Amino acid sequence: MPFPSPPRARSGPRRRSLLAAAPAALALAGCTAGTEESADAGDGSSAAERRARARAARDSERLLERYDAVIAARPALAGRLGPLREIVVRHAQAFGGGRKASPSGPASAAPPASASPPAAVPGNDKEALAGLAAAERELADRRSEDLLGVPGELARLLASAAAAGAAHVYLLTEGDA
Repeated sequence: MPFPSPPRARSGPRRRSLLAAAPAALALAGCTAGTEESADAGDGSSAAERRARARAARDSERLLERYDAVIAARPALAGRLGPLREIVVRHAQAFGGGRKASPSGPASAAPPASASPPAAVPGNDKEALAGLAAAERELADRRSEDLLGVPGELARLLASAAAAGAAHVYLLTEGDA
């Protein structure tokens, strides 16, 4: 009685592994292309990229003003908002802004003087937190849209800031106010 021959071992990758790897390869190619293009630009960035960076810095500075206004009007929230505010400061600095960020921290910092008047702060903690959450959500959504039109490194930075903003929305809206 003859034994059946063993199944032939395939050489090379299977179709499923190729299909699974294709999106990762495309994403990697897209991420590296922006870096090469900006290196060829001479100064490392295009005018559109510089404008997008400046806009992102201004947006973070405006959000920082909102945090400062809420902390000034609702000092009981300073402990809860302080760590989130510091992340917004870091975002402003990462985008090239941060001139309005106070190194002394949120508890001792007065709201910075600005060209635009700060947003009115609601009279209770829950509404103040909801207002900050709405501002964070709007900015995170805008950054998610903007990252599609900028090269690699700036797109990654916008994506990171958008993800942090989404996390801030969760932290501001969940839990006891």
